Amino acid sequence: MRLEELLPPDRLACHSEAHSKKRALQEISRLLSASEPALNEDEVFDALLSRERLGTTGLGRGVAIPHGRLARLERARAAMLKLDEGIDFDAVDRQPVDLIIALLVPAEATKEHLDLLARLAEMLADERFVTRLRGARNCQALHDLIASWQPPTAA
Repeated sequence: MRLEELLPPDRLACHSEAHSKKRALQEISRLLSASEPALNEDEVFDALLSRERLGTTGLGRGVAIPHGRLARLERARAAMLKLDEGIDFDAVDRQPVDLIIALLVPAEATKEHLDLLARLAEMLADERFVTRLRGARNCQALHDLIASWQPPTAA
């Protein structure tokens, strides 16, 4: 699945004012469940929060990838928040987080889960690209950037 399909414009929030990790997870849970009748917002939040309790998904450099699995989910889906101000996300570098991409996968999709997490982490490890994401003025610009991202070529 291509990242722009995983993160469609209707699951991007570009100027979120969430002021805490809990509020950010609630907002991203709303985005993930909004267009999926089989998903309940509370169930999504619980899945993300349960994973977060195992250890932070705040990768450092202002980014986080909360993720979880749900049995009733038919295919992977993701949502993204671009916060106006960074929040405490218990990140490994203790820096505020302002870019959050949440990933949900079907319960049995272990390989897909790991593959998608790796691709998202690779994209968010690209410092120049992350700077461009932070500079996106609206959700369409954010989506266009995601659609244009290519993994760096091996040297």
